[in-house]
Amino acid sequence: MSLTPPAPAPEPVTADPPGSTHRPLLTQSWLDLAFLHWAADPADVAPLLPAGCVPDTLDGVTYVGLVAFRMHRVGWLRLPGVPYLGSFPETNVRLYSVDSHGRRGVVFRSLDASRLIPVAIGRVGFRLPYVWSRMAVRRDGTVVTYSSARRLPGQRGAGSRIALRVGEPIARPTELEHFLTARWGMHTRVLGRPVHVPNTHPRWPLHRAELLTCEEDLVTAAGLPRPVGAPVSVLYSPGVSVRFGRPAARRG
Repeated sequence: MSLTPPAPAPEPVTADPPGSTHRPLLTQSWLDLAFLHWAADPADVAPLLPAGCVPDTLDGVTYVGLVAFRMHRVGWLRLPGVPYLGSFPETNVRLYSVDSHGRRGVVFRSLDASRLIPVAIGRVGFRLPYVWSRMAVRRDGTVVTYSSARRLPGQRGAGSRIALRVGEPIARPTELEHFLTARWGMHTRVLGRPVHVPNTHPRWPLHRAELLTCEEDLVTAAGLPRPVGAPVSVLYSPGVSVRFGRPAARRG
C-alpha cells in the first residue's frame, strides 16, 4: 500500500490572476500578440516537460502554442523598463503544464528574440531556451505580420511568418480561450532546481482573428511533431502589462 499522498487537483482556470505581485522581480508589457494553437497528444508533450510536471489538459487534450508579440520595456524590480534593450519582437513555442502542487503554467520550448543581450541573460540567468533571431512586427490597418529567422544558437534559419487580420473584441471568451491564455506562471529550472515563476496582469483583452499566413518550422525545431492542419484557435490581443514574482521551488 502506497503512503504517498495523492497530488492535489489542478487549480481552477481563472480569467483574472489568483493573487497579486507586490514585490515584482521583473516588469514588462506584451503588445500586439498573436496566439496560434494546435491540439496535441499529451503523450507527445509529457517527455518535453520539466521533472515534476505533467501536461495540462482540457477534455483530455493538451495544446502547442505559437505566440508572437512585441516585448516592451522590460524592467527589473521596481525600476523603469529599459526603452531599447528591453523592447523587441519575440516568438515562443510553449506547452501547458501542471505541477505536483496543482499549479498551472506554461513551459517554453523556445523563445526567439531580436536583442542579443536579453537572449544571453535569459539563457544564462534563467536557463530559458532563448534564441537570437532576425525579427519584425508590422501593422497595416487591421493586418499584423510577424516574421523571424534564427541566427544562433540552434537550427540556423528556422523561423516563422505569420499574418492575421484582427477582428472584433471577444465579450465572453470560451473555456478553451481562457485555458490557452489565462496562465499565471511558468515552470522552469533555476540553478538546477525546478521552480514555478508566478506572473500577474490584467484580464486579457482578446479579439477574434483571421489567419492569413502561417509558414513556420519553430514547432518541429522545438522537438514536437509537425502540426497537422490549421490551428484550432487563432486569437489577437493588443496586450497587457505584466509583473513576474519570485520563483517558488517545487517540492516533492
